[in-house]
Amino acid sequence: MAKSDTRSVLAIGAVDVTPLAASARRAGYDVYAVDYYGDQDLEHSCVATLSFMKQGREEPCPGVFSNFIPEALLQLAKNLRRNYEIERSLLSSGLDDWPDALVTLDDLVPILGNTPEAFLKVRDKSKFFLELERLGVAYPKTVIVRNLAEAKSVSKDLGFPLVLKPKEGFGGVSIRKASSLEELEGAFKSIHLRASGILLQEYVLGTHASASVMSVPGKAMTLAVSEQLLGRPEVGQREPFGYCGNIVPLSAPTQIMDKCRDVAERVVSHFGLIGTNGVDLVVSKEGTPHVIEVNPRFQGTIECVERVLGLNLVETHVKACAERKLPAISERATRSCMRLVLFAKQRSVPPDLSAIKECRDVPAPGVVVREGKPLCSMLIENRDRRTMLKKAKQICRLIYSSLSSASSEGCI
Repeated sequence: MAKSDTRSVLAIGAVDVTPLAASARRAGYDVYAVDYYGDQDLEHSCVATLSFMKQGREEPCPGVFSNFIPEALLQLAKNLRRNYEIERSLLSSGLDDWPDALVTLDDLVPILGNTPEAFLKVRDKSKFFLELERLGVAYPKTVIVRNLAEAKSVSKDLGFPLVLKPKEGFGGVSIRKASSLEELEGAFKSIHLRASGILLQEYVLGTHASASVMSVPGKAMTLAVSEQLLGRPEVGQREPFGYCGNIVPLSAPTQIMDKCRDVAERVVSHFGLIGTNGVDLVVSKEGTPHVIEVNPRFQGTIECVERVLGLNLVETHVKACAERKLPAISERATRSCMRLVLFAKQRSVPPDLSAIKECRDVPAPGVVVREGKPLCSMLIENRDRRTMLKKAKQICRLIYSSLSSASSEGCI
């Protein structure tokens, strides 16, 4: 369906829906949204929104990452669909590993982008890494296990250190590193109760990166390669591999950047993906990009990529999917842009952070944010990377100092 045929879209996901909705609004669509938190700035871009945190559940302040309920998002989408004509849906983070939910959503509001079947090709880890092997792409050796005995047996072949990951999930939650059998046992017990299977993966020491790839049948183009910010305790992230944001572009030699682009494009083309896709990588100390996973939907880097390249990603995505057109972009970025997610270091009621122009994903008034939960994100850009990082530290201090005397009573 071409853009001229589509006037209304549903931005849907557990998190990172706000920048997606804003991009769709700038592209000229009537935007509706379903997400978990219902931040203030999401509503600014939308005709109507529904959010899980505003539904009055009895469980106080449930965590989206540790207690994600895909059916809840679908129910909210159904509620919106009853009252509004919504033609297509755009996906953010959250539903990647729930193929039945994607099929239900596609029946309700057809997905503009990769089909549920395409998602399954890259998210079914039992087959995904076998395809990478056939493609000749580097990746961490990976085995799926279902119990501790299997994990201990597999660890003898993989060797230590290794990484444990739940088979389903997002945001880097419940990923653990183990350097011994004792640590393996502790890590396994901490995640196995909420996972249908656990990935044991070779630990690749290096730089975490992500490639934003736009694709049409037969051709893929890497728009940007970014540095991934993971497990940063200075911004309140308690998960060792938890997502904290990105810096676009990745600061790396041209040769390394070219390798990342080539690998990402080969993978996206091999799996026949269309539109916008994210390829997560670890670049080893030797300079080899190892593919970690593919996210066949919009990424959290959306606003950073738009600012660095001067394009609208929703518009670009639609043209790729509907018209099979890829954008013309300059070969070298002249600016850097950083998205940094801040997490509450203590139970707090934040002030109105919308007064800080760099703030995004601003909590609604009166919301209590528990320790370790997302507080807000901020977007900073500058031609000089050092200046940008310095400004980020200043704004972080400003935000956290504003929380020091906040009330912690109540929870909604």
